[in-house]
Amino acid sequence: MPVPISNVTRRVVLAASGTGPYSFTFEILANTDISVYKDDTLLTLTTDYTVTINSNGTGYVTLTATPTGATQIAIVGDRAIQRTSDFVTGGDLFANTINDELDSLTIFAQQNAEAADRSLKAPQTDPTSINMTLPRSTVRANKVLAFDVNGNPTTGETIGDNRGNWAATTSYNKRDIVKDTSNGNIYYANTSHTSSGSQPISTNTDSAKWDLIVDNASAGASATAAAASASAASTSASNASTSASNASTSATNAASSASSASTSASNAASSASTASTAATNAQTAETNAETAETNAEAAQTAAEAARDASINLATNFTATATTLSAGSSATASYNSGTYTLTLGIPTGATGATGATGATGATGPVGMNWLGTYAGGTSYVVDDAVSYNGSSYICKLASTGNLPTNTTYWDILAQQGASGTGSGDVTGPASAVNDRFAAFDGTTGKLIKDSTYSSASFEPADATILKSAAIGVSVQAYDSNLTSFLTAVNLPTTDGTNGQALVTNGSGTLSFTTVAAGVTISNDTSTSTNVYPAFLASTSGTASTIYTGNAKLLYKPSTGELQSTALVATNGIMLNANTIAENYTIASTNNGLSAGPVTVNSGITVTVSSGSVWTVV
Repeated sequence: MPVPISNVTRRVVLAASGTGPYSFTFEILANTDISVYKDDTLLTLTTDYTVTINSNGTGYVTLTATPTGATQIAIVGDRAIQRTSDFVTGGDLFANTINDELDSLTIFAQQNAEAADRSLKAPQTDPTSINMTLPRSTVRANKVLAFDVNGNPTTGETIGDNRGNWAATTSYNKRDIVKDTSNGNIYYANTSHTSSGSQPISTNTDSAKWDLIVDNASAGASATAAAASASAASTSASNASTSASNASTSATNAASSASSASTSASNAASSASTASTAATNAQTAETNAETAETNAEAAQTAAEAARDASINLATNFTATATTLSAGSSATASYNSGTYTLTLGIPTGATGATGATGATGATGPVGMNWLGTYAGGTSYVVDDAVSYNGSSYICKLASTGNLPTNTTYWDILAQQGASGTGSGDVTGPASAVNDRFAAFDGTTGKLIKDSTYSSASFEPADATILKSAAIGVSVQAYDSNLTSFLTAVNLPTTDGTNGQALVTNGSGTLSFTTVAAGVTISNDTSTSTNVYPAFLASTSGTASTIYTGNAKLLYKPSTGELQSTALVATNGIMLNANTIAENYTIASTNNGLSAGPVTVNSGITVTVSSGSVWTVV
């Protein structure tokens, strides 16, 4: 049957949820016009699913079994692209045949559009020179998809499989990665081949078939050079310390010379009284001694400076290394002011990603918070509850044991003590008008909104119910509030479904099965349609009522019975031959009677405008 074809995508993907139904909003002409997938598995019509088509061409799929483990159900338009009709010259040309053909063509176009939307394609704003054709299969085999400078598809290279340590007589594929164990270098195969010769690969007969990607040997040499520079700096520091020691020895010798010169000056002064020539010579000697002393002091100052420099170098010397970009040259510099040796070491190429580590051990099970304690709930270890303001955690499986029972529970957080403040009663920050206030806690100093008002309570003559535990006595009072009963004894066990509490007249209650039933009455006043009831008895009370539905209605005030279809199984439909009551045939109805029919005196049959009463 031809149907309008809407402008919608002919594919829906839905979360897997039971056997369905899984609805689709695109129109189909037959249940074979779709394909259904459970995740990536194509399902089979009838065997795995059924198709229901609505009157407008949409529909839904129902699976024959629950898709256990599946995450999604995909429904795709898949009408076979073919033509089954053929128009001949001078032959019949029916509208429904044309519609079927046009529907099929539209569906084919939508299926192609849906498939094209899932393909790789260039945007409409690309230059008209773009050619999205892929290279031939032999060219693109084992390659990655790339794009050239014009944005056209081409083949690209990528790092391949890590084959571990290089070995002779081994078949290597292009893009394989190996390690040269003789120097730690990492190589990338640029040509598929079977290896031969020995390591290092750089001097191997197949060296041209490998590209160096990590130069570990050069990096090691740079590290060795840096270590040598650090050793040389340490030697310089040691030499400076030796120079300081030598300078200190020179200062000691200079001090001894100064002492000898001072003695000579003293002797010369003693001889001055006997010979002026000797005095002059002594004066000259004294001047020479003073010069020697000055030189000794200068030598001592230089020695102390050299000593301090040696101490600072030995104490403050540091060597640091910084990482340079790949391909850079190694560097070394020394700062004599800060006694710092700085080395620059180039970064090597990034090595292959290591294998994923083993999954760690499962962590300990956490607490399972279940809210307020319930006596009928079965609790297991690590279940946690709140009870009387405190929280507890189950340590032994328990049912019906209060959280205060330390055999089954440990306390998590103890309720704090009540406050002991003084002053007026404290209420909430806000309240609802006409609500009753209630105490909050047992201190008598806090109140809260009870959520009840005068409208929440029953009138004075109502029966008041109060909950109580099974098997206890409770006080009760009559509905007029004139007196109290001394006690009412509740049953010691629960009743069964459908039972009610009854008293023996002495305050003892028990569960008793109450006979079900309704009283049968003759209703002649209800003026609205009601559902007819069919009973198993004709008087008294009925234990079972069988009701009709909207296809069979009865109006007690007029006696009218409405039915979708009245069927006389004996072949005879009866009507009275005398009309004894006034009756109006409504404008929405027609009347039919088997004659002859007599209308009693004073009785009127009114036929509304547009209606007909036929007597046959």
